[in-house]
Amino acid sequence: MKNKPNPHPPDENKQTDQLRQWFARRRHIIAANVLRGACYGIGTGAVGFGFWWIEHRP
Repeated sequence: MKNKPNPHPPDENKQTDQLRQWFARRRHIIAANVLRGACYGIGTGAVGFGFWWIEHRP
């Protein structure tokens, strides 16, 4: 006797698929925000390091 494939996947797969679709639709927005956050972090670190260096010069 052969096992028939399940025509309806469990709810877990539906929720996972919905989450994947949500990320796929917003992938470019997420990537842009990550890049912007990294740039802000690098800029803030550079400015902070500059002020620290100025304050600690002999």
